[in-house]
Amino acid sequence: MVFVVLAAIGLFLGVLHVAIRKQPRTKQRVADVLLLYLFAASIGWSAGNPFQYEVAVANLAFGILGLLCLQFRDSFWTATAIGWSIFVLGAAGVHLHQIRIGQPYAPANAGAVLYFDILMPVLVIALLRVRKARK
Repeated sequence: MVFVVLAAIGLFLGVLHVAIRKQPRTKQRVADVLLLYLFAASIGWSAGNPFQYEVAVANLAFGILGLLCLQFRDSFWTATAIGWSIFVLGAAGVHLHQIRIGQPYAPANAGAVLYFDILMPVLVIALLRVRKARK
């Protein structure tokens, strides 16, 4: 659900970008801008680079761990939450550093993605603590 919301935000920001900029609004230009907000160019990396593949594999690993949580629960949930939290908090740290030094200051290095990277691990760990406390 979170990624549906983030995709909607990306589309909204892309449409806003098209509306504000004084460039021709051709179908191709609109498509380019929307894709920019939805794909990796928005984090300042060109499409197809090895970094994208590495992050994709990490996301796949955490997705599989998330599915395995349905079966194993308890301590498996905790381990998965800790690993994923370290990954996204680390990404937040990188985003903050890039913002501070001004490169690359790309749309997906700030805003909703940055807030997600910081707030979601806090929420997940808090929910795990609440769950453990009731047992």
